[in-house]
This record gives sequence, C-alpha cells and structure tokens, in this order.
Amino acid sequence: MSNPAVPPRSLAEALRARDDVSLAALLRARPDLITPVPTDLTQLATRAGTRASVVRALERLDRFALQTAEALAVAADPAPYGELLALLTGDDGDPAVSAALPRALGTLREQALVWGDDERLRLVRTARELLAPAPQHPSPTGLGPTVQEATAGMSPGRIQDIVTAAGLGSTHDSVSAVASLTALFTDRERMPALLAGLPEESREVLSRLVWGPPYGQVTAEPAAHLRRLLDLGLLVPTAPGTVVLPREVALHLRGGRAHREVEPLPPAVEPAATHRPQVVDATAAGQAYTALATVEELLKDWDEGGPAVLRAGGLSVRDLKRTAVALDVAEPVAAFWVELAYAAGLLASDGEADERYAATPAHDEWLEQPPAERWTRLAEAWLTATRVSGLVGGRDAKDRTLSTLGPGLDRSAAPEVRHRVLTLLAGLPEGASPSRESVLARLRWERPLRGPQREDDLRSRLAEWTVTEAELLGVTGRGALSGHGRALLGASAPRTPDKAPEGPGDKLPVHHRPTVAEPLSPAEQATASAAAARLLAPLLPEPLDHVLLQADLTAVAPGPLQRSLAEVLDVLADVESKGGATVYRFTPGSVRRALDAGQSASDLHAFLAAHARTPVPQPLTYLIDDVARRHGHLRVGAASAYVRCDDDALLNEILADKRAAGLRLRRLAPTVLAAQADPASLLDGLRAMGFAPAAESAEGDVLITRAHAHRTPPRTAPEPVPDGPPVPDATLLSAAIRAIRAGDLAATTPRRQTDQPQPASGELPRTSSAETLATMQAAVLTGEALWIGYVNAEGSASQRVIAPIRVEGGFVTAYDHTADEVRTYPLHRVTGVAELAEE
Repeated sequence: MSNPAVPPRSLAEALRARDDVSLAALLRARPDLITPVPTDLTQLATRAGTRASVVRALERLDRFALQTAEALAVAADPAPYGELLALLTGDDGDPAVSAALPRALGTLREQALVWGDDERLRLVRTARELLAPAPQHPSPTGLGPTVQEATAGMSPGRIQDIVTAAGLGSTHDSVSAVASLTALFTDRERMPALLAGLPEESREVLSRLVWGPPYGQVTAEPAAHLRRLLDLGLLVPTAPGTVVLPREVALHLRGGRAHREVEPLPPAVEPAATHRPQVVDATAAGQAYTALATVEELLKDWDEGGPAVLRAGGLSVRDLKRTAVALDVAEPVAAFWVELAYAAGLLASDGEADERYAATPAHDEWLEQPPAERWTRLAEAWLTATRVSGLVGGRDAKDRTLSTLGPGLDRSAAPEVRHRVLTLLAGLPEGASPSRESVLARLRWERPLRGPQREDDLRSRLAEWTVTEAELLGVTGRGALSGHGRALLGASAPRTPDKAPEGPGDKLPVHHRPTVAEPLSPAEQATASAAAARLLAPLLPEPLDHVLLQADLTAVAPGPLQRSLAEVLDVLADVESKGGATVYRFTPGSVRRALDAGQSASDLHAFLAAHARTPVPQPLTYLIDDVARRHGHLRVGAASAYVRCDDDALLNEILADKRAAGLRLRRLAPTVLAAQADPASLLDGLRAMGFAPAAESAEGDVLITRAHAHRTPPRTAPEPVPDGPPVPDATLLSAAIRAIRAGDLAATTPRRQTDQPQPASGELPRTSSAETLATMQAAVLTGEALWIGYVNAEGSASQRVIAPIRVEGGFVTAYDHTADEVRTYPLHRVTGVAELAEE
C-alpha cells in the first residue's frame, strides 16, 4: 500500500492507495475494466486509460461532471482545485457551482478519470486528448489553444514584434517572450487597459469569437481593425487565411468562465397535471385489462397459424395492416403489441419449411395464470426488452425498411431509458403527471453525450415512446405512475442518495449518482412483480358468468366474461362491437358453426338458459331450432364427393339451382348425388346456396369440426442485447479485487538483489528448472518467502508470493500470500523464482 502522505505519481499509484470499497465502486461504474480481470493495479490503470474505455465512461457522465472534466482539459496539468473552481464559477463566483463541484469531482475520481490530490488534479491523458481544444475536434467549451500552443510555429522575430506592440519589454528568446505575453493576457488588471485601446470594430470581432468557435478567416491583406488584433497577439494566425483567439484572451473576455452556461444541478421534472391517486390507479388498471385482452385477441387470431415469416425475417406490411384491423388499433400500436408478445415469449416462428408465426406453448401456460400475474409478465418483458417497436417503418443503416419482428430493432439503451423515465415519474408526488419537455431536459442533463442534442435523437425518442407505451400497458394512468407501476419498479421505499462531500478535500467515493437509480436484480424484480400483482388484482374487473340476450338476436356482455363462457360464445355468435360492453350477434352461420363443433340444439338452449340474465328471446330459439333442423339433412362424403339425403325433393332442388353448375353434380340414386368437387369445396358451395350440409366420415358418422390450435415448438423469449458488460455482482467484485490485490502484491514486492538480471516491472521471473528446484528446497529449510511466475492450465500467467512448505513429486506445496491459503503448484508450470528482500 502506498504512503497516503506522498502524492501519487501515476494513476496506478492512485489506485494502489484506494481501499477495497473504492475499487469496488470503480469496477461497478466501469464494468468493462474487469473483462477480463486485470492481473494487477498497473494493468487496471492502463486499461482505464484506453480510448474505448474512457469514451464509454465520459458518455455516462452527467452534464455537470462532464463540464468539470472539460474545464480540467483546458486548465493547467496538473491543476489546483482553486483553478478548476475559477474556471467553472468565473470572476463573480457561483455558490451553486461551488457546492456541487465536490460531488462532480468525486464522481470523476471514483471512475478514475481524475487522480491526484486537490493541489495537483490530473485528468487522465486520453480524456484530456478527447476533451482538449483542437482544430480537428473543437472543445465543447468553445475555447481555442493557449498562447504557447498557438505560437508554436511562429518565427522568433514575429513573436518579438507582438511583445513590443503589446508594450512589453523585448526578451532574448521566444520562450520567455511567450511567457511574458501569457502573463499579460492572464493579468486581470493590465488586460482591460490593452482592450480599451482597441477600436470598436476590433472589439466586435473578439465578441464574435469569444464563445466559440474560436477560429476565423482573414484575407491576405486584413483590414486595419484586424491587423491591430494580429499585431497585439489577440488573434494568432494558425494557417494561411485562418486565425484563432488564444485561450487566455477568451477566458478574460468571458470573465474567467470555461462555459457560457454551467448546469450544476439537474433540471427539475415539473408536474403538468395532478390527479387523485385512486383515479390514476383505476385508469391504469382499466388499461392493463385492455392490454391483456388485446394480447389474447392477437394470439387467438394467430391460433391456427399466423402470418408467414418474410425471407429476411419479420412481418410483412400487409400482415401488419391486417393485424391492426383485427385489433382495431393503429399500425404502430399493433406493432407494439406484436413485439410485446414476442418479448414475453408468447409467440415465435414455428421453424417449419413454410415458416409462420404462431403462439408458443408458454402462451397456454400464461392463459392459466391469474390476470394480475399475466400483466406483470408483460410489464417485466417490456421493461427489459431491447427491441423497440417505435422503429418499425424506419430505415436501417443499409436503407432497408425495418419490419415488425424483423432484425435491426434492438437498441441496447432502451431498458435504461425506460427504467429512468419511470423512476423520474416515481419521484413525483402520487397522482402527478410530468410534462414531456421536463422529462427530456432531465434525460439530456444526465446523458449529454448520448447522441446529438436534437428533439429527434434516439434517447429522446425512446423516452417519448416509453411514456406512450407505459400508458398503453397500464403502468401509468393519465400520465402519472400508478401504484402497481410504482411497485413494479420497487419504488415503494425510495433509496436514500449518498451524502455529498462537504469540502474540496473530501475524497469519499460517490457510489451512486443521486440522479440515476439502479435497476433491480432478478430476485428483487420477482419480489417487486409479486407486490405489483397484489396491488393490481383488486382493481381488475371480475369476470362475469352471464350475458344479456335481446330480441334482435344479439347478446350484450356488460363486462369481461369467464373464459369458458367467452370461448363458447365466440363460436356460437359473431362479435359485432367492442368497448365497455361487447355485443355479440347470432346468425345462421354462427349457429351452424356451433353445430359443426359438436353442439346439439338442446345443448345450445341449455347453455343460453344457464348464462342469460334475461329470458331467451323467441326469435333466437326459433333460429337455433331452424338451423338445427336443416343441419345434417344433407350429408357430404368422399367420392370425389357425394351428397346424400333422404328427401329426394331437396336433391331435385339442388340439381335445378343454376348456382350448382360449378359443382358438376349428377344423381347416382334417388337419395345420392355425386360431385366432381372435393368435399370441402362441396360443403362451401352448398352453404353458399343457403343449405346447411354436414360432413360425414367414411363410416357415415357426422364429422365434428373444431379449430386446430397451431403451436410452435418450445421457444425461449428473445434475450435483450446488453449495453456493454453487465454490472458485476458483489461476489464477482470481491473475487476480482482479491485477485487484483494479489497480483499487485506479487508485482510490487521488493526482490533481493543478485548478480542475475532482474525482470522488468510486470514481467515474470525466469530461471532454469534446476535453479527453481534448488531455490524452492532451500526456502523450505529457511522458511523464506519467494516470488514466482506461474502459468495455469488455461495459459494465463500471474505472479505470486509463496512460502514453500514441501517439495516432492514434481509439486511444491506452499502458503500463497496472494491467495491467503495453502496451495500446491506443479513445478513445470513455474516460469521462475526470485528471493524477496529481507525487509
């Protein structure tokens, strides 16, 4: 462990001075650093400074933490805390910035983007390269290069001319001349006098460049007011026809501020309306029931085999339109329900040669669950899904149309945005619905680098889709988070944010940003879902066991029906209208459909009498009896096909009908007609003519027809596409930190000086097999500890500090100081051994 009184000289030393809690916070915030686990802290520091890792860390900073890093990138390296504070607050100061800076600096330190004490703050080199001003990528601060950087290619004579024109004494070299000019531009007392002597046109030019971009164009013969600026060094040429405003001059004109607007605090999420929580919960529960009914109807529509799968994957535009009509919703909403059912594992492709979409076996299990539990399954799938239905109809990178259930709809940021939007809603008082503008402003503050700052950037669109989809699903009601939605997030008891550091010297790690709540673990989510189901269950309508029959051959279901009643009624009648009450209409065709399914007229009369709250109307009784009397009077079988009937007059009527010409009928016997059409076509043709034939088997029995439910083989729900490495759990963090500490101990333990060449830092010791064996045997006798290099069976190399206990049979048994346990190592896997210094 490094001496805390000595300032660290590198990021590796700064990490070495951290305790395990602080290291765990770093690895939790930047999980890519332990994929795979580094061998020691030096390798961890190296990995933390790679471009890919730094870019990812910068993208996850909130706006003020990022502004702090940007200010450090234009400050001196290293910079004292006071200089950083001055760049953020300016000459006038800002109490809000002063109060928020310790937390932002703590976040940067925690994530190893900044290291060093308050007198020597250092931004990691890669972050400085990414954020510092450069012609190729201007700084977000709008600042340009320093005087020293801008004059790097300027001739010494020209630099001396600028110094003289500025009223400074000439120097003997360019370095001191540039230093003198820098001192002038940073002097708050001398600069006003220099600027006061400029003409108005010159000051106007400076005002246009002061907030960036700092570069401008000039002609070969600039105007007098521009020439004056060039002569004083207030503008410096960087290329033919291009000039730049030096950083020191811009900071003076800005009053010392690196940013035009500093945002130390997140924008508040403003309530747009407030409703009674009971109204919100009731509205959300009603929509939750509608969501269940819609998904059920979708899967029932695809029960016998849904639309075909496109060659490139997904659903065709025509099939999406047909599905939207069947569900009576707009096409984007239909795409949402289809994708939701797919994410929940309720539908998939069947994998047949003629591939089609169909319900999965999990759908049948889902139907048997209580309604509240079915809803939580849909809500959980929506929360974690990376597929985004809002992208349907757009174009991918290859200008191909994105289709429902097709490839290209995954966006790894979707679960995070959904969870964050709902968490913001959970932070409002119960019943309060936020304005969308305030939600989007808050999200942009929390992730300022996530896409361009436009209204249509992906993160903003995800947030807007989340608000709409949460209302469709019943997570929210009237724009406010419902009670069961709050429980689904585990937000019943909000977590208390960590206390902010009280002063600039406070180095306590910031383990959680107060603006971002973490998603629940699988165990926590299961508990939260159970709580949500308990809250939702009493709010859902109870299924009814009755309908209201009317004299116009309709039945009204005043609410949701029990599943057994609804299934029979769907066969016996046609749905005429939906809404708060469903209207069914009885027709000859619907009654015949029930008879074809094996019901008899007496069964239908008994069913209606048992489930009708009103007397069965006489017209409905007559309709059933009339269809039943004619049902099966004609029999159709296979010849190609035949028709038989005991009533030869009825067969004469069929033969005389011109519509029967296409069936090519002929009489075989007084009670039998033969046809050239197949039985199914013959059945359809006779029914189109107004008859009610029944199909019969080869034995002469009436065939009962039932809908054939088509199911896919067992399918698992699609796995969400992760947004980078997963956040490690406590067990993995503990093991990783222990391994890193062990490797670091082996790498930094002092070695005894010998005549043999010593390995460089980080390299394994190398000795011959004989030397390794002799040194091991000697250490057993003396009890000394040794430093060894070891390569395991997977080929991974590591360094260890061991105290040999026994050497025999090609193995060494030793106490491993790095693992804190006794282990046995094959000698042939030991690359070398070195004695440790006595200290």
